[in-house]
Amino acid sequence: MRAVRYHEYGGVETLVVEQVPDPHPGPGEIRVRVAAAGVNPVDWKVRSGAVREVLPVDLPAIPGRDAVGVVDETGEGVRGVSIGDRVFGLGGVTGATAELAVLSAWAHAPTTWTDEEAAGAGLASVTAMGGLKALGPLRGRTLLVEGAAGGVGSAAVEIAVAQGATVIGTASERNHEFLTSLGAVPTTYGTGLAERLATLAPDGVDIALDTAASGSLADLIAIVGDPARVSTIADHTNAQRLGARLANAENDSTLLAEAGELGRQGRYTPRVERTYPLERIAEAHAYAERGHTRGKIVVRI
Repeated sequence: MRAVRYHEYGGVETLVVEQVPDPHPGPGEIRVRVAAAGVNPVDWKVRSGAVREVLPVDLPAIPGRDAVGVVDETGEGVRGVSIGDRVFGLGGVTGATAELAVLSAWAHAPTTWTDEEAAGAGLASVTAMGGLKALGPLRGRTLLVEGAAGGVGSAAVEIAVAQGATVIGTASERNHEFLTSLGAVPTTYGTGLAERLATLAPDGVDIALDTAASGSLADLIAIVGDPARVSTIADHTNAQRLGARLANAENDSTLLAEAGELGRQGRYTPRVERTYPLERIAEAHAYAERGHTRGKIVVRI
């Protein structure tokens, strides 16, 4: 099969498209013929070697954690999915940016989603839902999402709105119209946030989700008044220090199925900012590294 690989840690110049052996699913896993794969911050962090102490990989490695495709092989003990089914989901830390990928968590992809949208749903939806579930029931509560325009933030906004929350999202002004389209009340981040929120939410903000790891966790706790009512998916160090809830992305088929059901109902559509062909993987990673994305970056296989 054709796949993207890097043979050493480093910059985007290490990424090459080449022929590699086909992978096969183990027990409880499936293999898909990939239509598109997501590009996530973890991909370039792993590739660069920046997180090798926490997430070491065997080199050469294929970047990518989530993908959408058609099932073409199933491992021992797999139930509820058949050859030919279109699914989206998650594999290991690496392995998705290839013609064939092994997934350990998956759900049927809604027909309402394009391949690009479904490719952007896996990691973003489980991460967002993990962060939201740590905050308890959402209906009738006012939620602040810090970093609301990114891949995880935009998913969290739409999922929270679907679950009955009033959502205020922080983003740069160029993304405010985008946040409004998701159902959030937009505001800028940084200095003066508490004052802006006092106007936007005169009855107060109940809970907050940090997707940005911009150093604002202490401010978010001050705004809601209790570290237990703040969760973060990114700021591990400060979460432990301040007592906020830390949500890690899990390969959870149940969460993927919940996201897929919201998609079928038309209440959650993964937002894709840019799509690249496989041969331009270096450009996709370079764009992801610059940050400030509006939704997801996807590679078509």
